[in-house]
Amino acid sequence: MSEPIRFYYRGTVQQVDGAAPTRTVLQHLREDLHCTGTKEGCAEGDCGACTVVVGTLKDGQVEMQAVNSCIQFLPTLDGKALFTVEDLQQHDGALHPVQQALVECHGSQCGFCTPGFVMSLWGLYLKQEGAKPSRCQIDDALSGNLCRCTGYRPIIDAAERMVELPPAQFDADDVAAQLQALKRERMAVYTGGTHDFYAPRTVAELAQVRADKPAATMLAGSTDVGLWVTKQMRDLGDVIYLGHVDELKTIAERDGMLEIGAGASLNDAYAAVVRHYGELQEMWQRFASLPIRNAGTLGGNVANGSPIGDSMPWLIALGSSVVLRSVRGERVLALEDFYLGYQKKDLQPDEFVQSVRVPLPRAGLGAVFRTYKLAKRFDQDISAVCAAFALTLDGDTVTSARIAFGGMAATPKRAAQAEQALTGQSWNEATLHAAMAALAQDYQPLTDMRASSEYRLLAAQNLLRRFWYETRTDAPLAVDAVNAFAVRA
Repeated sequence: MSEPIRFYYRGTVQQVDGAAPTRTVLQHLREDLHCTGTKEGCAEGDCGACTVVVGTLKDGQVEMQAVNSCIQFLPTLDGKALFTVEDLQQHDGALHPVQQALVECHGSQCGFCTPGFVMSLWGLYLKQEGAKPSRCQIDDALSGNLCRCTGYRPIIDAAERMVELPPAQFDADDVAAQLQALKRERMAVYTGGTHDFYAPRTVAELAQVRADKPAATMLAGSTDVGLWVTKQMRDLGDVIYLGHVDELKTIAERDGMLEIGAGASLNDAYAAVVRHYGELQEMWQRFASLPIRNAGTLGGNVANGSPIGDSMPWLIALGSSVVLRSVRGERVLALEDFYLGYQKKDLQPDEFVQSVRVPLPRAGLGAVFRTYKLAKRFDQDISAVCAAFALTLDGDTVTSARIAFGGMAATPKRAAQAEQALTGQSWNEATLHAAMAALAQDYQPLTDMRASSEYRLLAAQNLLRRFWYETRTDAPLAVDAVNAFAVRA
């Protein structure tokens, strides 16, 4: 029996029946609620004109996160709170400090992108609690918003100015109470047209509905699946949503592993991993925009298995495994064995990704690890080549090597020949050259809009050289030389 979608918006509980399960939040806002402040720019989560803030109940508190409404499906709002630019006006009619700061700093010209910037800045404003944000925090908060008029400087000025104005209050306790009243204890089924949207609450419910509906589309953060609808116009059929299964959002350390539930957001997952592998800090920042990292999941990135996905190379280099679940129980695979071919995975029709296990660093191993991303833009761009290197050294001898690349093959793939050329050899320039030559045997990359085959192979070899420069044991290398080589690579 179909249940209505219920969410909190503009001071009241909204209830929706009959809409298609793949109707987007943006479409509902503009066409059904006639709240047209939120704009559609790209319909693929890139430009940020559609940015809204969604509140989710977590441990009794409201967690507020900016997301792209153009690729979020309406049923995913069930039990949550939605905030748009229409919510920011103060009770006395005054502008919110975020809006006032943009006015004072001349941060808007044509105005089309402005509501999205306002909501991204409001998300930052709530997190800062009156403290002045750093330039890095501002850049990260605005990484998913594009503007073709102002050149960004006045918008950044507004981000610094907003916390200097008289503060605006936000009643998080009231929102939490509203969401508590909307909380469901069992799986909800929503029907729109000829398709059903299943929202289980437990792993057991998820396993059972997956067994019953093996042809249904699995949905987590919607950062990829959303584009199947908005860009490819695909009919997803029935949908099974993971977003309400709290068990899949846990991140825990056990038995020498960091186990990351498939429903944990990319932001939470990377934050947990970076505590152990600080070398991933830049990859975390560059993986995608903040709204995409807020919505997307590491499990979804792994399950999707894109050959240009940025998480898989470092996960494979670190020796990670994937835990698959069905009504029959759990199955654990080394991550590199999960990918069989382009968009083909060792995943049975009734299985889903339950978690990813990342080995924790072990003391005294002499391990060195790096990951690199090459793209045309620093922020919010798909990689042409993504590389990860993990070596274990005994003195200057390589005792083990794991090298993985994205963008070089039909799947994220280890460089077996290069690894063999390194293992048991001294970590010196002669060994480096042998491993660079071996990479040409490991990969025959394609040419596409992002890079040519020749560029990809040369870049992969140069990234291995950069890794050697940064980790060589025979002599230190000046920082200027590393930076100079990074520019050439």
